[in-house]
Amino acid sequence: MTPFGRRLRELRAARGVTMKEMAAALRVTPAYLSALEHGRRGRPSWRLVQAIIGYFNVIWDEAEELERLARLSHPRIVIDTSGLAPQATEAANILAEDIAQMTPAEIEKLLTLLKARKRRPRA
Repeated sequence: MTPFGRRLRELRAARGVTMKEMAAALRVTPAYLSALEHGRRGRPSWRLVQAIIGYFNVIWDEAEELERLARLSHPRIVIDTSGLAPQATEAANILAEDIAQMTPAEIEKLLTLLKARKRRPRA
């Protein structure tokens, strides 16, 4: 499941909406919506994200959060390390090999480190 898929499922559950009802309103198939929630489809289009925001009638921060989660929800990501230090290529390859065996706690520690770095001012 992707971050966007998890949030989409949470919104549907909180509002008591079935996948079939939501799919009909958005003019997509329930199978597509299920695949999107479970991470078997790539990130949703900007247009679909906007339709979902409208469907749930979310505004401001919650709408921005859905857009952010959609951008971060590509289940098959490619990391281009060409031109970077050899350690960057090694890190990307180790992560690709080991992520499936990492515990949720290990992944959370890694995310905390990466998010903290993102918040630091760039030099």
